[in-house]
Amino acid sequence: MHKFFVPRESISGNVAVIEGDDVKHIIKVLRLQEGEEVSINNCEGEEYLGEISNTDKRFVEVKLKERIELNNESPIKVYLYQGLPKSSKMDLIVQKATELGVSEVVPVITERVVVKSELGEFKKVDRWQRIALEACKQSKRSLIPAVRTPIEFEELLRALKEIDLIVVPYENQEGYGIKQVVKNIDKEIKTAAVIIGPEGGFEEEEIERLKSLGAHIVTLGPRILRTETAGFTCVSLLLYEIGDLGGVV
Repeated sequence: MHKFFVPRESISGNVAVIEGDDVKHIIKVLRLQEGEEVSINNCEGEEYLGEISNTDKRFVEVKLKERIELNNESPIKVYLYQGLPKSSKMDLIVQKATELGVSEVVPVITERVVVKSELGEFKKVDRWQRIALEACKQSKRSLIPAVRTPIEFEELLRALKEIDLIVVPYENQEGYGIKQVVKNIDKEIKTAAVIIGPEGGFEEEEIERLKSLGAHIVTLGPRILRTETAGFTCVSLLLYEIGDLGGVV
């Protein structure tokens, strides 16, 4: 069944109105007809079973039949702080992080990040948010993760003070990995931050400052991963160990 996200303000009574790019997708690509069932999410985690009742070039109306008790969100809120990469690599990072269940993706301007045009990077946020939305539809997420405006390293340090578990993959770390981190956890983890360096990696001073906040500096294995691979590898390992990936034992 196809799933669509409709803002709460576009739902009145038992009728949801789909507008924008989804209308063309429904009519021209999916070729859905009146009477066909779809899933509707109100962008706040509430799911409904609906039936298409009216189609138009500008909108599609869906009659909501019943509330669906469904929550596909991770029990742990994971924040991915990604050293801003070059080119379009952030597109892939946002897409895969969304599929895995990350709650927020926050680009970070570290010492070795090259920002060609600050305005250009900030304008990309709208595109990244659209990518997150499309990935939500595909992966049947219940909530759309927020993709934030790029922040400076100092702002990152302030944000981390409210996080239960901080994990930082670092190419110069040896031996200490996610398995050891999990073994050493002695408190309930409700929030976790995964912090990834840019193509050039972290400066040693940045690693030391993260350590001072209690961050776990880890290795992801003997092979060096690209920045666009390291984030979802680390998130996958973490959610396998303490989250909902891997099924129930």
